[in-house]
Amino acid sequence: QVQLVESGGGLVQAGGSLRLSCAASGRTIRSYTMGWFRQAPGKEREFVGRIGWTGGNTYYADSVKGRFTISREIAKNTVYLEMNNLKPEDTAVYYCAAALLKLSIDKADFDSWGQGTQVTVSS
Repeated sequence: QVQLVESGGGLVQAGGSLRLSCAASGRTIRSYTMGWFRQAPGKEREFVGRIGWTGGNTYYADSVKGRFTISREIAKNTVYLEMNNLKPEDTAVYYCAAALLKLSIDKADFDSWGQGTQVTVSS
């Protein structure tokens, strides 16, 4: 269906900011809820945030609420995750995912995934 490629990860000091990108191809993101998930070493993949296929219905995990923001640029068929005031506990591999016409936060509902991009926050 839709192919996803994440980019923008890297090493940042605590309190810093980083912007991740998720470039979609094959189909328009206007038909998909786009979600961000992350997985830290030894832990299960967890929900971070999502944006509905209309561009509305944004929702975030409590752990990142107020610090992270999801947005999209239709002309580039790209979704972004802006991360501010980063903390060491934000360190993880971040994944972009797509769910066709499903307004969900459950990773089981997302059928397309990117390869992931590493985010490391140092203290």
